[in-house]
Amino acid sequence: MTSNLEDIARAAGVSKMTVSRVLRGGTGFSEGTRDRVMKVAERLGYVPNKLAAAFGSYQASTMIGMCVPRLTSGLFGHVLDGVDRALGRLGYQVMIGANNHSTEEEEAWVRQILSWRPAGLILSGRNHTAATVELLRQSPAPVVEIWDLTTSPIDMAVGFSHFDCGIEMGQFLARRGRRRAGYVGALARADVMGQARLDGFKAALAQSGHPLVDLEMLQDMPGFYAGYYGLETLLARSPRLDVVYFHNDEMAIGGLAYAQSQGIRVPQDLGIAGWGGMEAASILPKRLTTTVVPTTAIGKAAAEALIARLKGEPGQEVTVVPARLVPGETA
Repeated sequence: MTSNLEDIARAAGVSKMTVSRVLRGGTGFSEGTRDRVMKVAERLGYVPNKLAAAFGSYQASTMIGMCVPRLTSGLFGHVLDGVDRALGRLGYQVMIGANNHSTEEEEAWVRQILSWRPAGLILSGRNHTAATVELLRQSPAPVVEIWDLTTSPIDMAVGFSHFDCGIEMGQFLARRGRRRAGYVGALARADVMGQARLDGFKAALAQSGHPLVDLEMLQDMPGFYAGYYGLETLLARSPRLDVVYFHNDEMAIGGLAYAQSQGIRVPQDLGIAGWGGMEAASILPKRLTTTVVPTTAIGKAAAEALIARLKGEPGQEVTVVPARLVPGETA
């Protein structure tokens, strides 16, 4: 359980009122007292209750906190829709934050959201700071980790394996006779889930006897233009590649545009594969070879897991919502 003012006062050897004044930034105490109280508060993992400050007493929360990698991600828009539809019917409101692929930013967000005593939390990914994990384990709020599946969640998990997505695509392209594969990625190693797909892809290629030939890993955000100049840079170094796997569908579409501008025939001269099943890929002249992610289903399953826990009903600790490879016509 989260510590309160009485716990801090007892451990610091001061009154509850003094603790309250210190934590509110007030005056009337020595610097030594302030330092002692702050150190004890940090050690005990104290999180202020902003609901109590606002209303004068504890009230049952109807707020669900949800943290995603990027607010501009089209895929997570569908996940949010699934969460909001399922929770909204029961009177819950979703408060959204973004961690920008940073576990430290996620930790700061978790500290803030817990101060509002949410009914539950939904976090994207399986990688968190040790402090975040400790805060969540001390909180009574149920937690669902989504997107990149973990079999040992903090509380509950809903999603699929990004590593397996990469393996499946690598095996598929090897069966198609592709022997000189490249990769174009974004966000460098900041996006650990993108890195997991790359790791799986490389493992499958190595197992087939034709390891990854070259890769272009950009610091940029994934997008159409990043895919365009990423493929341009990659092919300038390795012109004999026969297939390229992209970080996501937007980048793959950018790669298709570059290939068209250079008279490179797809898939005859160069195969192109993406990931995500993004809406933009649905209007291409040729169906993109990609992996379709069950975004709305993940959001719905995460919301249902939270609802079951809030009602005190038994539920699954780990829920697999599998992704699906689409062969397409581009690789």
